[in-house]
Amino acid sequence: MDERVGLGVYTIDTGFHRRHFDAAYLLVDSGEAAFIDSGINASVPAMLDTLTNAGLTVSDVRYVVLTHVHLDHAGGAGLLMRHLPSAELLVHPRGERHMIDPTALVAGASAVYGADVVQKTYGDLVPIPAARIRQACDAECISLGRRTLQVFDAPGHARHHIVLHDPLAEAFFTGDTFGLSYREFDTRNGAWAMPTTTPVQFDPEALKASIRRMLSLHPRRMYLTHYGCVEEPERLAEELLQQIDSMVRIASAAHENVPAANRHALICDGLSRLYLERLRAHGVTLSEQIQRELLAMDVELNAQGLGTWLDRNAPS
Repeated sequence: MDERVGLGVYTIDTGFHRRHFDAAYLLVDSGEAAFIDSGINASVPAMLDTLTNAGLTVSDVRYVVLTHVHLDHAGGAGLLMRHLPSAELLVHPRGERHMIDPTALVAGASAVYGADVVQKTYGDLVPIPAARIRQACDAECISLGRRTLQVFDAPGHARHHIVLHDPLAEAFFTGDTFGLSYREFDTRNGAWAMPTTTPVQFDPEALKASIRRMLSLHPRRMYLTHYGCVEEPERLAEELLQQIDSMVRIASAAHENVPAANRHALICDGLSRLYLERLRAHGVTLSEQIQRELLAMDVELNAQGLGTWLDRNAPS
């Protein structure tokens, strides 16, 4: 558990995949609490331990807010809600039905990762009664203690994505809309970030618009799921916007120049070269092998998401 001193924000390592890979957050104000994202079923003990260590009880939690319903963010929501008698789940209107009945979520993840991997990783998803769920709509304000938080619709990574603005912390809780930033890639130049184009709803123009909309409120920090708090949002946003355009060019070139059977491999190769080049420019001195290992899953998933986008949008 890591607390952002004076801001009431606790970073929770959910334990998914590897250390410092997947975060959820506990936001505390005036004796009231909200969890932002839930991790997976196996994350629930860490979530509850953080609550206890913050001096609160399960009855003090008013909300569980899901940035979106991809399983690394929402897979543990149903199980967590069983422990929180007073909590209401807030989720994008497009995500509500998946929390009531997670069947389609499991099927979608199984199509990407395989059914055996999904069962081993996420376990059995717990449905949430509809009466305990509220749709979180664009520009809606949420009261937590003396705080007023605001929801923003944030498509681009997924159509069912929201971000949460906290004026007191001068921050956004961004889910995956503000990309990924792994602490292993921090240098004297600060954090480094990359976009995530995970299947199946990547939309480059919507993603860029969502990033710019967040910047228009002049935040000082961003709380990412992958991973933790990063500062210098304007610098990181420029990095993300440039990379989104580069990734689209890589995918489009592969679509135009190679047989369909070879397209995925070519996109993966192009993404790897792009990220390694940007990391070198950022001053990362880890060996190329370690960098490739840390990026391997994201390269694969980003390439899949770009392929889905091409099939949906690129001219034949």
